[in-house]
Amino acid sequence: MSIATGIYRHYKGQSYRVLGTALHSETMEELVVYQALYGDYGLWVRPAAMFAETVELDGEPIPRFALVDAPDRKTL
Repeated sequence: MSIATGIYRHYKGQSYRVLGTALHSETMEELVVYQALYGDYGLWVRPAAMFAETVELDGEPIPRFALVDAPDRKTL
């Protein structure tokens, strides 16, 4: 799975910067490493499959995270 670096909007409205991907040391599951662009600017990881999935909002499927700006167009 490839996740582009850049700025994403979570379906609940907050913005995040994807920094890269990593592998879980025990399971080798691909994880997305991302940083909140609000509050304390915390770092987060989430399984890549979950990051890229759709969720249902008001009965409509929408991306959990939607790419809004990818200035370097680098795909991980």
